[in-house]
Amino acid sequence: MLRSRKDIYAYLSTPLLFLAVSFWLSRDGDDAMRQLSLAGGIGSTIFMSGLLTVPQFLFGDREDGTLLRLRGVPGAMTAYLTGKVFFVLVNIAVSIALLLLGGRVLLGAALPDTPQRWLTLVWVVALGIVAVVPVGAAVGALLPVAREALGLYMLPMMGLMIASGTFSQLRNLPEWMQNLASFFPLRWIAQGVRSALLPDSARVMEVSGAWQHATVAGVLGLWAIAGLVLAPRLLQRMARRESGSRLSEREQRRMAKTAY
Repeated sequence: MLRSRKDIYAYLSTPLLFLAVSFWLSRDGDDAMRQLSLAGGIGSTIFMSGLLTVPQFLFGDREDGTLLRLRGVPGAMTAYLTGKVFFVLVNIAVSIALLLLGGRVLLGAALPDTPQRWLTLVWVVALGIVAVVPVGAAVGALLPVAREALGLYMLPMMGLMIASGTFSQLRNLPEWMQNLASFFPLRWIAQGVRSALLPDSARVMEVSGAWQHATVAGVLGLWAIAGLVLAPRLLQRMARRESGSRLSEREQRRMAKTAY
């Protein structure tokens, strides 16, 4: 939740960052690049919120004992994961609204021009969130408690954002990078968002020359199913390993660091 002015600034920084990237990439008046980079910002927002923000939530809930308290409650982990999906859904919706509004007002970017395109944007965003949030929870359950692990985890995530062609044409990247990106959801989220924001003539920029909506839905659906199956089990396993003594030990280490 946004509890302070600092939290609000941190929350607004992501859409502002992607608007700045869109402005810089389209500084020569390239309308196609403006739309491409705005779509990349929306896709990256979904990806980062699911795979980076959710593990951060888990670190906090593990350290303050929230997951320990849920350990003995039947179905608690599924309910916990559902709550996180909804929370991230609301936050991403606000961020995307800011990106679209800022892109239109500040950059002159075009919004979806038909109800069908708006519907495409909605289902791609919704399915993308359901695909990445459970995976983020599963990753958070597997990572060690130390926050340094999250910093190391961010490095391959940033590399995947580059390899997925979120801010450039994927077809211009080496074939092995295209194949790697095709396995992960970000490439398909970004492609689905592009299909809503760019004209149909822009399909030629895609690797296949088509928007591939069925493939987008299929890949994201498979990731969603895998995440929803694995994440509750991994969260339950993580919670079983928690104990009052471990929680107390972490609290003592944290207090010792603060004292120094």
